[in-house]
Amino acid sequence: MHFDLVVVGGGSAGYAAARTAKELGARVAVVDSADELGGLCILRGCMPSKTLIYSAEVLHLAQQGKVFGFEDRKLRADLAAMQQRKKEIIAEFADYRSEQLQDGRFFLFRSKAKFLDAHTLELTDGKRLHADRFILATGSQIAMPPVSGLDQVTFKISDDVLELSEIPEEVVVLGGGIVACELAQFLNRVGSKVTLLQRSDRILKDFPPQASLCVRKNFEKEGMIVKTGVSIEELEQINEHTIRINFRHDGKKESLETTYLFHALGRAPSTDGLNLQAVGVELETSGHVRANAFQQSSLPHIYAAGDCAGPHEIVHVAIRQGETAAAHALGQSPEPISYDHLLGVVFTDPQVATVGLLPAELEKRGIEFLSADYPFDDHGKSILMEAKHGYVAVHADKKTGVVRGAECVGKDAGELIQSLSVAVSLQATVHQLAKADWYHPTLSEIWTYPIEDLAEEMINHD
Repeated sequence: MHFDLVVVGGGSAGYAAARTAKELGARVAVVDSADELGGLCILRGCMPSKTLIYSAEVLHLAQQGKVFGFEDRKLRADLAAMQQRKKEIIAEFADYRSEQLQDGRFFLFRSKAKFLDAHTLELTDGKRLHADRFILATGSQIAMPPVSGLDQVTFKISDDVLELSEIPEEVVVLGGGIVACELAQFLNRVGSKVTLLQRSDRILKDFPPQASLCVRKNFEKEGMIVKTGVSIEELEQINEHTIRINFRHDGKKESLETTYLFHALGRAPSTDGLNLQAVGVELETSGHVRANAFQQSSLPHIYAAGDCAGPHEIVHVAIRQGETAAAHALGQSPEPISYDHLLGVVFTDPQVATVGLLPAELEKRGIEFLSADYPFDDHGKSILMEAKHGYVAVHADKKTGVVRGAECVGKDAGELIQSLSVAVSLQATVHQLAKADWYHPTLSEIWTYPIEDLAEEMINHD
């Protein structure tokens, strides 16, 4: 069976690639071995996690009744009801994606695949698919870092947290990245006593230090125990239900026992079993497929997109990578992938959102810039909402005033960052943004303070 393009994986990147290729007139096959079609984001990632996180946020706000002037009724989480709502919402998205993959535009094979040679895939049922081009979009899986005893204990992963039917009395979370922080706060808000252990000296280490500090302070205010700079020495299965964590913290040996160990130490690209190296596809040390700005691997006719390619495991990035790969594979001239306008959001409370180039990267590139920030605890709308944790910051080119990056930590930061994402993408200047109308009183209005400060500073500098 010969195809112009075979896409391996039917998640966000894979579907985007297949759709784009079909629109360009290609004969396309999609190979997906998952039990259920839809991909990580819809089934076990973005959508289910944010549905539950939002339910927990509404519960948390309702529990602050006295602050807002109404009676506190001692509200508690009903996990069964939360899960039912989540399932109904997710089913709509999953059904739609499944329909899209099975609507006849593509040849769909529900099977695992491996390369026999650079132009031939063998499926588990023995079928062989030949193609001129391939796009790998196989996603990611839970990583197993070299932590002593990790493979010997009964840990839980994000999939388990997202399917909880009963609230654990206590939870120990290993990790301090996005998934660890988002779901740790969710567990804490529905009623678990949560201890988070992070190897680095701060949580959310890939985000600005001030952002990490804001989130940590709120975690601890809500009753979570956060330990950073932790070195785990060994995990031990004490009995059927209990696990002991032996670790060093602040130079001292410590141990914890838990009946619910949440392993949130990251994910790894799913490339095992594809026989990539045998056909000459090179991998990074991280296991990701090495790809250029058009998503081509070391074999020009084999592309990679999404989590298996990296470097950012974000859905809109995966979609753009898939579209770019398909267009380039079929002879088009798409814009090369650039991460200078990268947008990222963490759905903790406060939320963390960044776009573009931040100070560390600007300094690394030798770009002269000016920065200005402003806190939420001095902003009208956030004060009346009791959303006083966090800040906004804008970073602009010192010579031109073009906005190169921005960061926001606070209530609905994921929504607020969008206006600065447009500014960064369109290379708007702080002078242009200062002329825009920002309605009062809104959360978005907070951007005017750093924008006006930078515009004024540039005028004075000139």
